[in-house]
Amino acid sequence: MTVDHLLGKELGKGAFRADEEPVLRIAPGTGERIGFQTSDAWYAQLHELQALDRVTEQVNPVTGPVYVEGAEPGDTLTVTVHDIVLGEHGWSVYLPAVGALQRRMGGEPMTRRVPLEDGFAQLTETISVPVAPMIGCIGTAPAEGSASTVMPSYAGGGNMDLTDCAPGTTVHLPIEVDGALLSLGDIHAVMARGESSFVAIEAAGTAVVTIDLLKARPLRAPRLETSGEWLFVGLGDPVQESIARGYEDMFDFLVKDHGWSPADAYVVMSAAAHSELGGPTGSEQPDPLHPMRPVGAVTVHRLPKSVLA
Repeated sequence: MTVDHLLGKELGKGAFRADEEPVLRIAPGTGERIGFQTSDAWYAQLHELQALDRVTEQVNPVTGPVYVEGAEPGDTLTVTVHDIVLGEHGWSVYLPAVGALQRRMGGEPMTRRVPLEDGFAQLTETISVPVAPMIGCIGTAPAEGSASTVMPSYAGGGNMDLTDCAPGTTVHLPIEVDGALLSLGDIHAVMARGESSFVAIEAAGTAVVTIDLLKARPLRAPRLETSGEWLFVGLGDPVQESIARGYEDMFDFLVKDHGWSPADAYVVMSAAAHSELGGPTGSEQPDPLHPMRPVGAVTVHRLPKSVLA
């Protein structure tokens, strides 16, 4: 792994904030590679102590922020993921009263150290799956206040837990503050889409990215570009609103950015645009009596690039 700048995991923080002092300043479009080192200390400590109330490490820290020269509100930050280097093991954990399986898993935490070797994650003694490293949490700073690295996801990004946020993907993020203030963390060795347990196979690692800037290209939510698809992120409560907003952004992309007629966009999306749940990290502030219960949902809406050819 070759990088021009390496940001250590000791720079990890528990929120995206506009008042954070940047740890690096960089000009966009230079091709300089930035390595963001991330931590798994929270999971390791929970595994050791087996008690949530004794864990003192920061949960879901993001490394950064990086100040991008010339970035202003109304621009779009493009972050291309080139590589994700994993450590030697990951973690699977169950947190009581968290995730879709809480009624089946009961009231005690569960942790499992998952070896990562030769490109595979050893889930059980007999079952292994290929690793598929991804970035769970990535975003720019909100204009005011702070945005959690756990939930909810917000206009600038956050803990979206999208499996496509992986090497080869370019992530497009709205910018609300001068310099954008990019941070990322929460690397996963592998995660099933939808993230049933609220955690994946979490792992320490280093994500290597380059940064560019699209001037005067406002977005209301993140979107991702892979080799074969555009992915539009929907944020809203209830989930039907999230789905509608994601589809609206795709529709506007076709009509406003590509000059399609509304009728053509409607018909093609009806036939070729697929929708799915992203991570269960919510898209609105959770119920304060149940701070780990997501409200709303992150949704993902997939447009094949082949329709644009």
